[in-house]
Amino acid sequence: MTALPGETPGTDDVAAEDVTAEAAADPAPAEAPGAAEDGEARAGETGAAAEDPSADATPPDGAAGGAAGASPAPELSEAQAELAAQRELRERIEKRKAEKAEPVAAGAGLSGTAADLLAAVRAVESGEKAGSAFFASPAAAPRRPAPAAAQPPRTPAPEAAPVPQAATPEALDTVRAVLVEGGAPEALARPVVGALGEQAAALLRTDPWQLLAAPGVRPEQADGFARALLGSDCGPDDGRRTAALVGWLLERAALQGHTAMDAGAVRAALAERAVSDPDAAVREAVEEGVALLFQEGGELEPDDTGAEDGEADEADETGPEDAEAEREPVQVLLGLDRYALAEESLAEGLARLVNTCEKAADWAEAAAAAPSPSAAELIRTAAAAGLVAHSGGEAARAEPAALIAAARGLGLRAVGATHSEDGRRRLAAAVGDPDAALTLAGLLSGAQGPGRDEDGALALDLLVVLDAPQLDVESAAILVEALADGVRLVLSGDPGVLGSAGAGRVFADVLAARACPQVVSRTPDPGPIGELVSGIGIGELNQVDAPGKEVVIVPVRDAGEAVHRTVQLVADSVPRAFSIPAEETQVITVGHGGAAGTRALNEALKQRLNPGPGRFGGFDPGDRVVHVPAPGRAVPGVVRSADAEGLRLDCGGVPVVVPQERVESSVRHGWALSAHQAAGMRWPAAVVVLPGDAAQGLSRPWVYTAFGRGERHLSVVHGVDQALPHAVAQVPAQERTTRLRPLLEALPTPDAAS
Repeated sequence: MTALPGETPGTDDVAAEDVTAEAAADPAPAEAPGAAEDGEARAGETGAAAEDPSADATPPDGAAGGAAGASPAPELSEAQAELAAQRELRERIEKRKAEKAEPVAAGAGLSGTAADLLAAVRAVESGEKAGSAFFASPAAAPRRPAPAAAQPPRTPAPEAAPVPQAATPEALDTVRAVLVEGGAPEALARPVVGALGEQAAALLRTDPWQLLAAPGVRPEQADGFARALLGSDCGPDDGRRTAALVGWLLERAALQGHTAMDAGAVRAALAERAVSDPDAAVREAVEEGVALLFQEGGELEPDDTGAEDGEADEADETGPEDAEAEREPVQVLLGLDRYALAEESLAEGLARLVNTCEKAADWAEAAAAAPSPSAAELIRTAAAAGLVAHSGGEAARAEPAALIAAARGLGLRAVGATHSEDGRRRLAAAVGDPDAALTLAGLLSGAQGPGRDEDGALALDLLVVLDAPQLDVESAAILVEALADGVRLVLSGDPGVLGSAGAGRVFADVLAARACPQVVSRTPDPGPIGELVSGIGIGELNQVDAPGKEVVIVPVRDAGEAVHRTVQLVADSVPRAFSIPAEETQVITVGHGGAAGTRALNEALKQRLNPGPGRFGGFDPGDRVVHVPAPGRAVPGVVRSADAEGLRLDCGGVPVVVPQERVESSVRHGWALSAHQAAGMRWPAAVVVLPGDAAQGLSRPWVYTAFGRGERHLSVVHGVDQALPHAVAQVPAQERTTRLRPLLEALPTPDAAS
């Protein structure tokens, strides 16, 4: 290795094209730290807000192919099937909702702790209780009993995220007129109609703050729009404004991975936006159904309860005041109903799988024939449990592959689902059967896998989900809802990588709740890259021996030099030294913006590797791109052509046609990706770019994920000085506020770990 990963790289003019050259030892001055992505400073794991490719598609310079009125092509079968599956799921949910009670008054639809808290809030308003009762109420959330094995509860699955529908010309015209009247750009018309529907114009006139539903709109912009439409009839405490702000804050938190937000943080954010009574604003938002209210923590232990009731042993020296002081404080959370429904549905669905599984399956012979002790342990554990959590690095992926092969050998319907097409190919090769591996999106849509039975459940006996950290809570809830009683589910992944692009932390919450047996792989990742990444996982940036130059550090002084070195590495150095062509080398950087973000790097790499005028909506045949068919899903591909139907891509051997109206929002160049986009995929070589302004965006999970994307070679274009070892040692994953863990802990199961 040319420089120690934990040391300051030199600044001598080391030729980037000569990857075998030794790095100099003089310290390089670090640039002033800046925001990682267009002014959004991110520390630690950033979630979907920072690196969701759907939020950052490079606008093309015209329509693909120059044709108008394009319609989706037949090649989009997977996407069409996925949308159909989502529509079917929504219809089932609506049917279940219709079978329930008649419409209720605002706030009356809440139940359990949320209803109790709402009643307490109203009591405070009426003067029946002191205001402190809102926070200090000792009432604990009732624990749910474990679902019976015979007839487990089936909470309705959450609705899928709204899919943008094609806007009619009439709707777009009316919305444009309202936007112009309010001083907003006409370009917002399509996203506004996509968010609010065909009645968007009428909604904006009656409630201008609904403009916040459009991506990228900020409160101050919505305020200006409202003043232009309403004049003196609006103010900072307008109920429409405060409700929209609460919803906007919760949606923004979801983009960062949170499924709920501390009520105090919501009130503080409202106060910063000139809301004079944040408490009242929160209460009104809850009563109007904009948000749900939850209580976390604060549960009393039996001894504490006795002390509070005056029933403590007289010999106990701890008085009621001391017990009150020691009691865990109550945390009040606010959340959107879609995530609340998803988390409750997922928790009960996982408990259902645990309780309905056959526990006496005999897979002893299959375990004895396993290729490794860890694989044998996983097979034995899966034979006796309905839910299993398996964790390990890249080499450990062979263990779920062995489980799938063993189950199929026993005549079971067993498959593995991965986050990406690249992961699917690697799993298929490990199992030795292409039918045993599929993508999670393909499974849910019906485009891949065994299909569904007469009840609508997936026709499976065992499902192994690899890349489990990439599973967001809504996708997980839909998946578990689609599994029949008795199906075995194994969640497998590397806990050290970045979390899902969507809201939630499903895999981490399942591990933390200890709701099922856990198998930790003992198979280490091999080679210098594996050794380096393993050390990063425990907070150590170690020197590794790389006799074959598997790991190379290329020091740079500024962002301009970082871009220059990166292009040389991809185009010249790596192909010459390792016989890895440029199309098999992936560049990974911290963010999309900045002088060495994905935009700048993609522009420079295109000029060197595939120059052209961008005649197909900003793209040329041969361009590497990333396609985003749905939020949180980044699919690498190559542009082949464009015609009246849209932009034609080859995504890992799968032909895809992107309609021309979707090109601008769902396709961008892909020579350089963010770490979130690259998660779940690997390439023969990876070039990780760390310019000086990227220091604030670094964290241990980010470095762990980025450095682990290269199979044979890793080059690090290093310009962050000591920020790299600092991030590895002292910047862990950003905590996400979720409710899944306490929900799982409140549903004890027979297989729960002690």
